[in-house]
Amino acid sequence: MRVLVVGSGGREHALCWKLAQSPELGDLFCAPGNPGIESVADLVPIAADEIQKLADFAADLKIDLTVVGPELPLTLGIADEFANRGLALFGPSREAARLEGSKVFAKRFMKEHGIPTAEFEVVLDADQASKAAKRFGFPVVLKADGLAAGKGVVIPRNDEELSEAFDVFFSERRFGDAGARLVVEEFLEGEEVSLMAVVDGQRFLPLATSKDYKRIGDDDQGPNTGGMGAHSPAGVLARGDAKKILDDVMQPVVAGMAAHGNPFRGFLYAGIILTPDGLRVLEFNVRLGDPEAQPLMMRMDEDLLPVLASGATGRFEKQRLDFQKAAAACIVLAAQGYPGSPVLGEPIEGIATASSREGVEVFHGGTRLEEGRLTTAGGRVLNVCATAPDLRGALQQAYQAAEEIRWSGKTFRSDIGRRVLMAIEGAAGEASR
Repeated sequence: MRVLVVGSGGREHALCWKLAQSPELGDLFCAPGNPGIESVADLVPIAADEIQKLADFAADLKIDLTVVGPELPLTLGIADEFANRGLALFGPSREAARLEGSKVFAKRFMKEHGIPTAEFEVVLDADQASKAAKRFGFPVVLKADGLAAGKGVVIPRNDEELSEAFDVFFSERRFGDAGARLVVEEFLEGEEVSLMAVVDGQRFLPLATSKDYKRIGDDDQGPNTGGMGAHSPAGVLARGDAKKILDDVMQPVVAGMAAHGNPFRGFLYAGIILTPDGLRVLEFNVRLGDPEAQPLMMRMDEDLLPVLASGATGRFEKQRLDFQKAAAACIVLAAQGYPGSPVLGEPIEGIATASSREGVEVFHGGTRLEEGRLTTAGGRVLNVCATAPDLRGALQQAYQAAEEIRWSGKTFRSDIGRRVLMAIEGAAGEASR
């Protein structure tokens, strides 16, 4: 098969890395890709949001399957354009992609279909937002309605921070049209977990559980990012929790979208928080999480290509997906200044040494080749991932490999998985007494 992957980040590198292992693969292309992806795929100089050009490329080269990594082309309707041309693509239609493209749509959809989520109000200006915040109390959650690269969530904890948030959304319009409407919702306490599935329009096959870390700083301090690390398994689910998420969240979403006349086909991501009152959905994404995709691809004990190819035609041939019992972890190395204005163009060294460690893969996120040298070219630069028999071992391997990589402004969290390990090992200690 000839396959095209759309995107240029760590998630797309991991997808290409996994697809390249398939015995059914002929040629693999990635648009636009990055220097790391070039080791497993031919790069195509077409941006992810240039839908017409991507469709032209797929038609001209007789691509058998296109797999979309990021959310933007999906919300712009790439699946619809490909379908109109009779081209196979694994990803939801523009209407179905509103589950991620509009927080307002997603919250109203959840309410309609009885999917557990936080109480919320939709507001259009600072006055309405202030009244909603007063009703919910501090801390309160403000979410931009549209896409904001994972940074459109602000959690004010007092009146001063609320006023600053209003400046960001309404005065500065930092998120543009994406922040023209806000969802104001109650703040929920608990552990977060990610559960993803591949969906063919009617059926879904769940992936292994995972957990990501969105804040820039240790102990979940600082602003939200696209994700600073992840591991699989999540390590925070009690017995029966995963089945409850599948029954109470994933199944109603798939059935509800089909009932609305917009059957969902593609990767479906549910961001869950485990509260004292039960699980609640924080958000839906219509693509694999980044960086969760990276450890998931490393754990997957499955040929991904035929799964996605059958899903694109609306008929899965498998009943379940297999994953290794081994754990996998991912540490994101970011550029200085991220998530604000990252410092670009800094030379990177040590990737080959890091990659030579047992069980380690380094997936590129924001890198560029400049005069033969690899340099930083984005906020999240590299994803250092490792597998091991258990989570502690995977995290140790990933962190040791991360130390091998150098550039002057390298920054990363030092506590990925720490709290989960303490809980797991604490519970094991109690059980052994």
